[in-house]
Amino acid sequence: MGSVQTIAHLSDIHCGDGHFMPDLMERAISEINELEPDVVVCSGDLTTYGFKEEYLQAKRYLDKIECGSFVVIPGNHDSRNVGYAHFEELFGDRNSVLRKDGITIVAVDSTEPDLDHGQVGRGRYGWIEEEFAQPADLRVFVLHHHLLPVPGTGRERNIVYDAGDVIECLQRAGVNLVLSGHKHVPYAWRLENLFVVNTGTVSTLRLRGKTRPCYNVIEVGGNHVSIWRRYPFHGQERIIQFDLETLEFEKYTGKIEDEVSAKR
Repeated sequence: MGSVQTIAHLSDIHCGDGHFMPDLMERAISEINELEPDVVVCSGDLTTYGFKEEYLQAKRYLDKIECGSFVVIPGNHDSRNVGYAHFEELFGDRNSVLRKDGITIVAVDSTEPDLDHGQVGRGRYGWIEEEFAQPADLRVFVLHHHLLPVPGTGRERNIVYDAGDVIECLQRAGVNLVLSGHKHVPYAWRLENLFVVNTGTVSTLRLRGKTRPCYNVIEVGGNHVSIWRRYPFHGQERIIQFDLETLEFEKYTGKIEDEVSAKR
C-alpha cells in the first residue's frame, strides 16, 4: 500500500424518522465529497421502519456521495417489515467483499428480521476466514451491531449474540479493524490484535447524553492507521491511532479542530 488511503464511515442515517435532519446529511455528504475518499462504508440503519419510500430516500442521499467503492449493509431497522427485500433490490447483496489497493473489507448483515439484536452465525465463519485469507495490508470487518458493550448506552441488550465466537473468528482471520454503528454512541477499543471502532448517527438527533451527530474518517498510510471523528458543521477530533505491526496505539479525548481537512 503506497500513498495514504482514506475510508469514510457513516452509519444510522434513519430516513423516515422524526429526528432526521436533512441539513446534517447534506453537510456530511459535502464534507465526504471534499475528502475524495477511496472507500465509503455505510454500516446500516438507512431507514427507520424498513419501508420502501425510506429506502428510496436513503438511496437518493447515498447516491450523492462521489466514490466508486461503496460498502453498505442493512441495520436492524432496515430489516423490519421485510425491508431487507428492498435493500437487496436497491443496494444488492447484504454481504459483500471489497478489495482495493491493499485493503480487504468484508461486510456482513448481522440483523434478524424484526428484532433489535443481531448475530453473524457460525455458518458464515468459514466464509469470513476464507475471504480474509488472501494477502492484504489492512483487513477490515464491517457489521451493524457492536461486538463489545458501548459505555454510556444503558443496559446492554443488543450485542451480537455470538460475539465471542465472532471475535475468535476475526482473530484467526488476522482482521485489524472492525467498524460498526447501531447504538449512536461512538467509541474505540483495542482487544488483543483487534481495533474495534464504532461511529454514531450521522444525521439524526436520536442521541444519548452529550453525544453529537458524527461520522468517522480512517486514514491508512503504510503501517499507520489514524481515525478521526467528524461532526457535520463542527470540525473533527482524532479518536485513535495505531500501528499495524507493533499494535501500539493512542486514544484521544482532544479538542475539536474547526474545519480541518482529514487528509494530512
